[in-house]
Amino acid sequence: MKKITDMDTPLSLMDHLEELRNRILFSLVLIISCTALVYNFTTEIMNILVRSVGKLYFMGPAEAFWVKVKLAFFIGLYCSLPFLFYQIWKFVELGLRRDEKKQVLPLTIFSFLLFTIGACFCYFFVIPVAIKFLLSYGTETLIPLISVSKYLSFIGCLVFAFGSTFQLPLVLMFMARIGIVNARSLCKFRRFAVLGSFIVGAALTPTPDMVNQTLLALPIIVLYELSILLIRIFERKG
Repeated sequence: MKKITDMDTPLSLMDHLEELRNRILFSLVLIISCTALVYNFTTEIMNILVRSVGKLYFMGPAEAFWVKVKLAFFIGLYCSLPFLFYQIWKFVELGLRRDEKKQVLPLTIFSFLLFTIGACFCYFFVIPVAIKFLLSYGTETLIPLISVSKYLSFIGCLVFAFGSTFQLPLVLMFMARIGIVNARSLCKFRRFAVLGSFIVGAALTPTPDMVNQTLLALPIIVLYELSILLIRIFERKG
């Protein structure tokens, strides 16, 4: 990958595409490597994940195998996140001034930290509520028979959705730092942000029920307000 030491030496479109391609290739190699490393631990991890529902079932001969592969991929992707975030911010760095490039490493650390907080919040607080609500629709004649593949997809989608949305304060603060937004403009678009939060909640949650959508939309709104507060503090200090 090419080193760019100053924003005054711009890259051509082909150089940008080559830079992006190289970073994607390195990221894919790391994800595959991490997936292979954690595959042997998937049985123990799955035993922890099923505690919320008891027993799970696989509906086809190969489903159990592919579930282990999918679980290994999810864990491998999470383990790769520090490197992936670093690659993202390093690519963004190409358009920054020299003094702003020093923020890449702190941005990487905070990105991973915020993702982990969002993922933990989802796993320990949101998923138990969501599962309890959804399984409450069972009756004596309507007995839940949960597929292990669908259960894992449900958890994986929710965890990564929450982890991704918890990046909001960092993204908005970065945009404020480079002059794209400010606290006043964010306050002005608050109503659209609330509407957008529920649209994002509907798009990212794996089920169409309002409970899961609201459980994702509410943290987005809180994070948006927190971002405004933090940006105001930094604006006053500046």
